Amino acid sequence: MSLITTRHSLHLLAERVISPLRVQATGNEIALQVRPGGFGTPDLPQGGWAGTRGVEVVRVGPSGEERSAPITSLAAAALLVGLDGGVEDAHLEVEPEHAARLAEVWAIGEAALEGMEGDDVSPIHLWPEHFDIAVEEGAEAVRATYGVSPGDDGHDEPYAYVAPWSPPAGGEAFWNAVGFSGAQAPVVDAGQVLAFFREGQALLRAGA
Repeated sequence: MSLITTRHSLHLLAERVISPLRVQATGNEIALQVRPGGFGTPDLPQGGWAGTRGVEVVRVGPSGEERSAPITSLAAAALLVGLDGGVEDAHLEVEPEHAARLAEVWAIGEAALEGMEGDDVSPIHLWPEHFDIAVEEGAEAVRATYGVSPGDDGHDEPYAYVAPWSPPAGGEAFWNAVGFSGAQAPVVDAGQVLAFFREGQALLRAGA
């Protein structure tokens, strides 16, 4: 089983079960967050949360009681977390080594983003649509999204990125992204990722 297979399965789980459970509980909120060993909802209005830990789906209740089970299908996960209405019965394959790698990538991204400073820095969210953890920062012409992705159709491996809202001026080698306007870099550790973000910030301000 590949990293890509595990990523696709966890992405489906985030988009079709875990985020919809948050919408069910809040009425409109879709964003997720990093959880130890995986990802999940923020604490829900009624208490508790739902998400993943390694190769398990987890539902923590309002009083701290916990149910968990191996990740096997969307339908089984939806039943365990209490999602109303059901979902398609898609099979999921999640391998421990790759789940741990993706959890590490999101944790690195969160740690780097916590060090971001600047103008109007948005809250850190893990977005179910693209499965990336990101913030927005900057005013007007220099505003950009800074984030870490677990990979996507154009990238087999996780990567950090800077995606300016306006195309960056000049032809600096920094702006090297494949498939979008911006920059990308490997995910090594929080210090390396934060330095990459800050370099992007500085270049955007210098070109403004």
